[in-house]
Amino acid sequence: MSLYAQRGVSAQKEEVHQAVEKLDKGLYPNAFCKIYPDYLGGDAGWVNLMHADGAGTKSILAYLYWKETGDLSVWKGIARDAIAMNLDDLLCVGIYDNLLFSSTIDRNKRNIPGEVLSAIINGTQEFFDELQGYGVGIRYLGGETADVGDVVRTIAVNGTMTARWPKDRLVTNDTIRPGDVIVGFASYGQATYETEYNSGIGSNGLTSARHDTLHKTYGARFHESYDTSLDESVVYIGPHRMTDGVEIPAADGTLTTDIGHLLLSPTRTYAPLLKQLLTEQFDSIHGLIHCSGGGQTKCMKYLPGEFRVIKDNLFTPPTIFRLIREASGSDNHEMYQVFNMGHRLEVFTDGAAAENLIRAGQAFNIDARIVGRVEAADKKELIIKTGGEEIRY
Repeated sequence: MSLYAQRGVSAQKEEVHQAVEKLDKGLYPNAFCKIYPDYLGGDAGWVNLMHADGAGTKSILAYLYWKETGDLSVWKGIARDAIAMNLDDLLCVGIYDNLLFSSTIDRNKRNIPGEVLSAIINGTQEFFDELQGYGVGIRYLGGETADVGDVVRTIAVNGTMTARWPKDRLVTNDTIRPGDVIVGFASYGQATYETEYNSGIGSNGLTSARHDTLHKTYGARFHESYDTSLDESVVYIGPHRMTDGVEIPAADGTLTTDIGHLLLSPTRTYAPLLKQLLTEQFDSIHGLIHCSGGGQTKCMKYLPGEFRVIKDNLFTPPTIFRLIREASGSDNHEMYQVFNMGHRLEVFTDGAAAENLIRAGQAFNIDARIVGRVEAADKKELIIKTGGEEIRY
């Protein structure tokens, strides 16, 4: 059994998918989000969507860093994580404007004071104000903030986004076809709209990242930061402390940061880029995938046919994933289905359009490349080729 499973989590969410398998799949079963008729407006040419997601266990990393350093700013990053995990899913069906957001924050008041709530709530509005400057409109409608110490040990930061959107401007993945290429957009670096280096970690796989990289002393000092019923052999088994220095290769030399900042890099939103692609190159987009839960295997769930996806030109995994793998001893098969490993956005398109998409990403200082292709097959299959290794899913 993998370390991920031993900690009570699943990259593929098998039990979740089983629980919802009998529910209505919506108008477009292959779309990245569930899409319904326009119940709100009653217009046959429009659709409704509602999406829920959050920062997950990344909030525990913020808690540890804040307790160790007193740096309250990390909580604004958690606000951005909860937003980006919703927003970038909705972007993958074509929606970038007139969104409504409601937050859900559950806290243990004994461990999480009011100043943390203020940082999260104010950080939420600040992020929306920034996105408005790129033509991505989100209205903050408040939400629920509850003191539920019997339920949570620290804090859970989640949210829900709602949209009404014209049906003829949707990306449903139904036009993905053999011969398509896959353009991947890097999850790491520093985009023009980011204020510091982004490790690329996103908000998935953070249970493994935390326990695999951080030192045993965190469990001893902060019992509230983990499930104490877990076997101690999988709890905080790494060599690092949050403030350990790390050097990152950069275009102009090296960048010095610490483990905590790498683990807590706010999830990169691709909203400014996708807003541009969806308005200027909409017809070139056959499919959109947000490589979130499930990492590089995520695309398999949304293929409209029995296709083989081959990814044989992936990005070199950035530093954070190398550190996690070295600390955990995980193999590539597990790493690539738990983490994004270097890119979190995939655009399925034809070869002739790929270069324009790549240039658009580079204009935002987001590295982009053709990472793979789609072939006809007799079953759905994913082949990842990396470092002389071939991994099949």
